[in-house]
Amino acid sequence: MTGKRFKTIAFDGLLKNNPTLRLVLGTCPTLALSTAAFNGIGMGLAVTFILICSNVLISLLRKTIPNAVRIPAFVIIIATFVTIVRMVLDKFIPSLYDSMGVYLPLIVVNCIILGRAESFASKNKVLDSACDGLFTGLGFTCALTFIGAVREILGAGAIFGFQLWDFKIEFFTSSAGAFFVYGLSIAIFNAVYKKMENVRRSKTFAVRVMPKPDVSAPDNLDPDASVVTDTDAQEQTNSTATADVAAKEVK
Repeated sequence: MTGKRFKTIAFDGLLKNNPTLRLVLGTCPTLALSTAAFNGIGMGLAVTFILICSNVLISLLRKTIPNAVRIPAFVIIIATFVTIVRMVLDKFIPSLYDSMGVYLPLIVVNCIILGRAESFASKNKVLDSACDGLFTGLGFTCALTFIGAVREILGAGAIFGFQLWDFKIEFFTSSAGAFFVYGLSIAIFNAVYKKMENVRRSKTFAVRVMPKPDVSAPDNLDPDASVVTDTDAQEQTNSTATADVAAKEVK
């Protein structure tokens, strides 16, 4: 995989095709689990792990899985890694496992994972698919963590469980607050992204239309001295003609 290909996959997963803020996928866990920043990180990292593992395995088997049963095969592969994540969380981080509730097993049918399996992993090489899973998952994690942090700070006056102040706005811990913060985050993200794209396009356009310097003449020549105007040429012709006439008269 070339560096340009790597940058393209990273840019698509984090910004251009951010699953939460650009494509608006995985809305249910985003709204339900973004009450706290810690929940957002936990859900995002779980999805990232499943994305990487499922993308790699699907890419390895992309020429083996029959086209007629590819979706059931994808679901089985994803369900296997979801089961692994559930067992690990239940054993080592039971508080996070309990906070995720029913949304953890529902990762099996998460449209983000199925979408990347169908549109990318089943058509690309293993390394490309692993990078796609990594950056798509990181984009999802960053979005959930940001929304969760905003709701936790404004709704509970805390961040990652640490109390900041006693001031609270209970609206942000409600379902309506989840929709409000999510919609506002989408609007801000897309406005900033559009501005960045306009700046990038203007720079690219300026580079393309900039004239190239003339390197045919030596650098030590005066550019004004090498330019001969029509008036100078006419005066030179008249001088030559006058000299010829004078020479004839002398003869």
